[in-house]
Amino acid sequence: MNEFTNNPIDIDQLPKFEEVQLKGLNPKYITVLLFNFSLLLILVIGGFSTLFYFKQEAFSNTIWITILVGIVLFLVGLIVFTKLSFHKKGYAFREHDAIYKSGLISETTTIIPFNRVQHVALHQGFISRKLGLASVELFTAGGSSSDLEIPGLLLADAQIIKNLVSQKINPPKQDEPIEIASTETRLTEEHE
Repeated sequence: MNEFTNNPIDIDQLPKFEEVQLKGLNPKYITVLLFNFSLLLILVIGGFSTLFYFKQEAFSNTIWITILVGIVLFLVGLIVFTKLSFHKKGYAFREHDAIYKSGLISETTTIIPFNRVQHVALHQGFISRKLGLASVELFTAGGSSSDLEIPGLLLADAQIIKNLVSQKINPPKQDEPIEIASTETRLTEEHE
Protein backbone atom coordinates (compact mmCIF):
# COMPACT_ATOMS: atom_id res chain seq x y z
CA MET A 1 0.00 0.00 0.00
CA ASN A 2 1.28 3.48 -0.87
CA GLU A 3 2.00 5.78 2.00
CA PHE A 4 0.02 9.04 1.90
CA THR A 5 2.11 12.19 1.52
CA ASN A 6 1.06 15.81 1.62
CA ASN A 7 4.20 17.86 1.03
CA PRO A 8 4.07 21.67 1.05
CA ILE A 9 4.24 23.54 -2.25
CA ASP A 10 6.43 26.58 -2.70
CA ILE A 11 4.02 29.11 -4.20
CA ASP A 12 6.92 31.02 -5.76
CA GLN A 13 7.53 27.99 -8.01
CA LEU A 14 3.94 27.89 -9.35
CA PRO A 15 3.39 29.11 -12.92
CA LYS A 16 2.27 32.75 -12.97
CA PHE A 17 -0.91 33.26 -14.97
CA GLU A 18 -0.26 37.01 -14.82
CA GLU A 19 2.71 36.51 -17.14
CA VAL A 20 0.58 34.93 -19.87
CA GLN A 21 0.01 37.24 -22.83
CA LEU A 22 -3.78 37.52 -23.23
CA LYS A 23 -5.36 37.97 -26.62
CA GLY A 24 -7.99 40.72 -26.86
CA LEU A 25 -11.50 40.26 -28.19
CA ASN A 26 -12.27 41.17 -31.78
CA PRO A 27 -12.95 44.93 -32.15
CA LYS A 28 -16.21 44.18 -33.99
CA TYR A 29 -17.60 42.93 -30.68
CA ILE A 30 -18.00 46.56 -29.49
CA THR A 31 -20.70 46.87 -32.17
CA VAL A 32 -22.59 43.94 -30.64
CA LEU A 33 -22.38 45.46 -27.15
CA LEU A 34 -23.48 48.90 -28.34
CA PHE A 35 -26.36 47.39 -30.32
CA ASN A 36 -27.59 45.57 -27.19
CA PHE A 37 -27.38 48.78 -25.15
CA SER A 38 -29.19 50.67 -27.91
CA LEU A 39 -32.09 48.22 -27.72
CA LEU A 40 -32.28 48.77 -23.97
CA LEU A 41 -32.20 52.53 -24.46
CA ILE A 42 -34.96 52.38 -27.09
CA LEU A 43 -37.14 50.46 -24.62
CA VAL A 44 -36.50 53.00 -21.86
CA ILE A 45 -37.14 55.98 -24.14
CA GLY A 46 -40.23 54.25 -25.53
CA GLY A 47 -41.55 53.76 -22.00
CA PHE A 48 -41.00 57.39 -21.04
CA SER A 49 -42.45 58.57 -24.37
CA THR A 50 -45.59 56.51 -23.77
CA LEU A 51 -45.87 57.90 -20.26
CA PHE A 52 -45.37 61.44 -21.59
CA TYR A 53 -47.99 60.93 -24.32
CA PHE A 54 -50.68 59.59 -21.99
CA LYS A 55 -49.78 61.41 -18.75
CA GLN A 56 -48.08 64.61 -19.84
CA GLU A 57 -49.37 66.35 -16.75
CA ALA A 58 -47.76 63.72 -14.45
CA PHE A 59 -44.51 65.71 -14.37
CA SER A 60 -43.64 69.32 -14.99
CA ASN A 61 -41.63 70.30 -18.08
CA THR A 62 -38.54 70.73 -15.89
CA ILE A 63 -38.79 67.14 -14.68
CA TRP A 64 -39.28 65.84 -18.27
CA ILE A 65 -36.18 67.75 -19.42
CA THR A 66 -34.25 66.40 -16.42
CA ILE A 67 -35.31 62.85 -17.33
CA LEU A 68 -34.23 63.38 -20.96
CA VAL A 69 -30.84 64.80 -19.91
CA GLY A 70 -30.42 61.91 -17.46
CA ILE A 71 -31.08 59.36 -20.19
CA VAL A 72 -28.58 61.04 -22.54
CA LEU A 73 -25.91 61.20 -19.80
CA PHE A 74 -26.58 57.55 -18.92
CA LEU A 75 -26.15 56.58 -22.58
CA VAL A 76 -22.87 58.50 -22.92
CA GLY A 77 -21.58 56.99 -19.66
CA LEU A 78 -22.59 53.51 -20.80
CA ILE A 79 -20.79 53.92 -24.14
CA VAL A 80 -17.60 55.18 -22.44
CA PHE A 81 -17.73 52.40 -19.82
CA THR A 82 -18.32 49.75 -22.52
CA LYS A 83 -15.36 50.91 -24.60
CA LEU A 84 -13.02 51.13 -21.59
CA SER A 85 -14.06 47.74 -20.20
CA PHE A 86 -13.79 46.14 -23.66
CA HIS A 87 -10.06 46.82 -23.73
CA LYS A 88 -9.63 45.09 -20.34
CA LYS A 89 -11.03 41.78 -21.62
CA GLY A 90 -8.72 39.07 -22.85
CA TYR A 91 -8.29 35.32 -23.10
CA ALA A 92 -5.59 32.70 -23.48
CA PHE A 93 -5.37 28.94 -23.80
CA ARG A 94 -2.53 27.02 -22.25
CA GLU A 95 -1.71 23.34 -22.37
CA HIS A 96 -4.00 22.45 -19.45
CA ASP A 97 -6.38 25.37 -18.97
CA ALA A 98 -8.26 28.37 -20.35
CA ILE A 99 -7.92 31.90 -18.97
CA TYR A 100 -10.41 34.78 -19.31
CA LYS A 101 -9.93 38.21 -17.77
CA SER A 102 -12.51 41.00 -17.60
CA GLY A 103 -13.57 43.94 -15.51
CA LEU A 104 -12.85 47.65 -15.42
CA ILE A 105 -13.61 48.51 -11.82
CA SER A 106 -13.34 45.02 -10.35
CA GLU A 107 -10.99 42.84 -12.38
CA THR A 108 -11.81 39.13 -12.55
CA THR A 109 -9.54 36.42 -13.92
CA THR A 110 -11.12 33.01 -14.42
CA ILE A 111 -8.96 29.95 -15.05
CA ILE A 112 -10.65 26.68 -15.91
CA PRO A 113 -8.60 23.47 -16.19
CA PHE A 114 -9.63 21.35 -19.15
CA ASN A 115 -10.07 18.30 -16.90
CA ARG A 116 -12.99 20.14 -15.20
CA VAL A 117 -14.78 20.94 -18.48
CA GLN A 118 -17.74 18.68 -19.24
CA HIS A 119 -18.67 20.11 -22.63
CA VAL A 120 -18.05 23.08 -24.87
CA ALA A 121 -20.50 25.08 -27.00
CA LEU A 122 -20.25 27.69 -29.72
CA HIS A 123 -22.91 30.45 -29.76
CA GLN A 124 -23.79 33.12 -32.31
CA GLY A 125 -26.40 35.82 -31.79
CA PHE A 126 -28.07 37.65 -34.66
CA ILE A 127 -25.69 40.62 -34.77
CA SER A 128 -22.66 38.43 -34.02
CA ARG A 129 -23.56 36.15 -36.94
CA LYS A 130 -23.79 39.17 -39.29
CA LEU A 131 -20.34 40.33 -38.14
CA GLY A 132 -18.76 36.85 -38.34
CA LEU A 133 -18.33 36.59 -34.57
CA ALA A 134 -19.13 33.87 -32.05
CA SER A 135 -18.65 33.02 -28.40
CA VAL A 136 -17.31 29.82 -26.89
CA GLU A 137 -18.69 28.57 -23.59
CA LEU A 138 -16.99 26.00 -21.39
CA PHE A 139 -19.36 24.15 -19.05
CA THR A 140 -18.07 22.63 -15.83
CA ALA A 141 -19.59 20.43 -13.14
CA GLY A 142 -19.78 23.41 -10.77
CA GLY A 143 -22.83 24.92 -12.45
CA SER A 144 -23.32 28.28 -14.12
CA SER A 145 -21.19 30.15 -11.58
CA SER A 146 -18.10 28.20 -12.63
CA ASP A 147 -18.78 28.16 -16.39
CA LEU A 148 -16.69 30.33 -18.69
CA GLU A 149 -17.89 32.25 -21.74
CA ILE A 150 -15.46 33.96 -24.09
CA PRO A 151 -17.39 36.34 -26.38
CA GLY A 152 -16.25 38.40 -29.34
CA LEU A 153 -14.24 35.77 -31.19
CA LEU A 154 -13.99 35.47 -34.96
CA LEU A 155 -16.06 32.48 -36.02
CA ALA A 156 -13.01 30.65 -37.40
CA ASP A 157 -11.11 31.18 -34.14
CA ALA A 158 -14.14 30.06 -32.10
CA GLN A 159 -14.37 26.85 -34.13
CA ILE A 160 -10.68 26.14 -33.63
CA ILE A 161 -11.01 26.75 -29.88
CA LYS A 162 -14.09 24.54 -29.67
CA ASN A 163 -12.25 21.73 -31.47
CA LEU A 164 -9.17 22.16 -29.26
CA VAL A 165 -11.19 22.00 -26.04
CA SER A 166 -13.28 19.08 -27.35
CA GLN A 167 -10.11 17.12 -28.04
CA LYS A 168 -8.72 18.00 -24.61
CA ILE A 169 -11.84 16.79 -22.78
CA ASN A 170 -12.42 13.77 -25.07
CA PRO A 171 -9.00 12.69 -26.31
CA PRO A 172 -9.03 10.25 -29.21
CA LYS A 173 -8.28 6.63 -28.45
CA GLN A 174 -4.91 5.21 -29.47
CA ASP A 175 -6.25 3.53 -32.63
CA GLU A 176 -8.50 6.46 -33.72
CA PRO A 177 -7.14 9.08 -36.11
CA ILE A 178 -7.34 12.67 -34.87
CA GLU A 179 -9.91 14.62 -36.85
CA ILE A 180 -9.36 18.34 -37.24
CA ALA A 181 -12.39 20.22 -38.53
CA SER A 182 -11.85 22.67 -41.32
CA THR A 183 -12.45 26.29 -40.40
CA GLU A 184 -13.23 27.22 -43.99
CA THR A 185 -16.84 26.43 -44.77
CA ARG A 186 -18.30 27.71 -47.98
CA LEU A 187 -21.83 29.00 -47.55
CA THR A 188 -22.85 27.77 -50.99
CA GLU A 189 -22.00 24.21 -50.00
CA GLU A 190 -24.04 24.47 -46.79
CA HIS A 191 -27.19 25.74 -48.46
CA GLU A 192 -27.24 23.72 -51.65
